[in-house]
Amino acid sequence: VQLQASGGGLVQAGGSLRLSCAASGRTSGYSMSWFRQAPGKEREFVVVIHWTGRIDYADSVKGRFTISRDNARNTVYLQMSSLKPEDTAVYYCAAQAIGGTRRMDDYTYWGRGTLVTVSS
Repeated sequence: VQLQASGGGLVQAGGSLRLSCAASGRTSGYSMSWFRQAPGKEREFVVVIHWTGRIDYADSVKGRFTISRDNARNTVYLQMSSLKPEDTAVYYCAAQAIGGTRRMDDYTYWGRGTLVTVSS
């Protein structure tokens, strides 16, 4: 499975942005996640949508971010609203068969990342 993240850009605080993660193969049996890495910080978990459809959000984005998936298009989306400057990071999508954890090491496939910059 190859992943390609897109949709990043520059947005003002309070604004919205939608990221997409397109997969080259079928993702119906995979749990799909978004992670992010801010400048000078470690990569951190953002959200996962399990292969069953169950969703788990990091507390820092709960209520502001929404993940969804379109298995027919092999694409996962991350709708980000009420963005804050601290959301500035490179966002990566990742996939693991079944699973659905918050641990980076559990993920087999990674996209290259897309930069989100939130200005104050």
